Amino acid sequence: MWIVTLRVRSLVLWGMTRRQMRRSPTEAPLPFEFDPQGTEEKITALGGIPLVVQAFRSLGVPESVRRRVQVKERQRGYDEATFVESFVILNAAGGECLDDFEPLREDEALAEMIGHELPSTAAARKFLYAFHSDEEIAAAQAQLRLDQKAYIPEETEALHGLGGVNRDLVQELGRRCPDQRIATVDLDATIIESRKREALPVYEGGRGYQPTLAMWAEMNVVLADEFRDGNVPANMEPLRVAKEAFAALPSSVTEFYFRADSACHEAALMEWLQDQEREPGPRGRIGFAISARMSEQLKAAVLKVAEGVWQPCGRETDGEIRECAEVDFVPGARSERKDIQPLRYVAIRIRKRQGELFGDGSNVKHFAVVSNLWDWRADKLIDWHREKAGTIEIVNDVLKNELAGGVLPCGRFGANAAWFRLAVISHNVLTALKRLAMKPEMLTARPKRLRFLFFNTPGKLVHHARKLVLRLRAAAMRLVDWTEILRLLPLPAR
Repeated sequence: MWIVTLRVRSLVLWGMTRRQMRRSPTEAPLPFEFDPQGTEEKITALGGIPLVVQAFRSLGVPESVRRRVQVKERQRGYDEATFVESFVILNAAGGECLDDFEPLREDEALAEMIGHELPSTAAARKFLYAFHSDEEIAAAQAQLRLDQKAYIPEETEALHGLGGVNRDLVQELGRRCPDQRIATVDLDATIIESRKREALPVYEGGRGYQPTLAMWAEMNVVLADEFRDGNVPANMEPLRVAKEAFAALPSSVTEFYFRADSACHEAALMEWLQDQEREPGPRGRIGFAISARMSEQLKAAVLKVAEGVWQPCGRETDGEIRECAEVDFVPGARSERKDIQPLRYVAIRIRKRQGELFGDGSNVKHFAVVSNLWDWRADKLIDWHREKAGTIEIVNDVLKNELAGGVLPCGRFGANAAWFRLAVISHNVLTALKRLAMKPEMLTARPKRLRFLFFNTPGKLVHHARKLVLRLRAAAMRLVDWTEILRLLPLPAR
């Protein structure tokens, strides 16, 4: 027995010694030296960026920019469409500030692939400055009442034109997807933190800006955006953005819906949504569900709901019981006039299963949704309303954290508004690329995955038989996919 034990121990020690002797390659120094001379070959790490450029040009964005955006005072240098395309490339490649144009400019192969160099940091900054107007800011401030601090300046002609470019892009995408006849418009505001001196306090603390966006949920494209200072409350004039959003929808859409949080439980917007003869906007019903502000009167009506009326609503999460019930409530607010069909209120009640208290000391929380969709079950209505967390909130996250929308370039309001809108256009170009030309499984891919699978592909440019050839370091099957993507994105007829 002693001999067997000794031999086992010897084998264990021998095995440990062998493992200790075999060094990991991670412990070795890098097996090369840097050559300070570099290489004269046309090599790029962004061999997939031409796919983005092809989508941009296929959608007719350059022509739209030419018609709508005129900011250059001289003919020499980059034209407006080249600037806009360059900002889209910056976003697609993962850049997040103006200085990131410089490493892109060092990629000579990239410039040769797309047919133009990218602008310098200084030129890109000057382009953005052209969208700013001190006069518009002063005009908005002059209209403030003594008790007001927040204002939304009118957009400059150039910034308004850039919004028109995005609208043209969305309508062209809709034209190529005529079977999509339903449009759910989701509207929400998002906070962009900023330490710039010009940034104003936001309600959550700190300083920054608070743009409002509206998106077409079924197509995952942003229909409209309005850049705002951080002190502008989310419930300030949401109708402006809603009108722009519905105006951007293509004529092929015949069924309309709208979802939003309590910031949109606001008089002017509610009246416009209920008016089937609305101007401007689509005629007929817009089915909507909006988080209702829990006024004292509404809270009292919710508390009167009989216990037997509450029904399970959604799955239990974190030990919380969710229930919903119809609420008999007719407010006297101007947003719900007596001559318009009465609205439906559905309450949500959340309780802890073990009788525990919430962080604020309460044992139950109440919320409500106001809607004109009377033919839907209450639980279906609540679930549908909550789906906007998977649409507009994700888009806000993508714009701020995976595209360049979250790092504003300067203290000039109009320039920051243009920067953010260019990020929106970039998002929509990438969405169109996925929807029109990529495989269905790529529809949910976010920008960082597109970079990993496509954009950041090494390639080498070669001049062969009087042609410029891009040789990619990718599997043959992937190259077939790339060829198909380019085929599905033809350029507009001249």
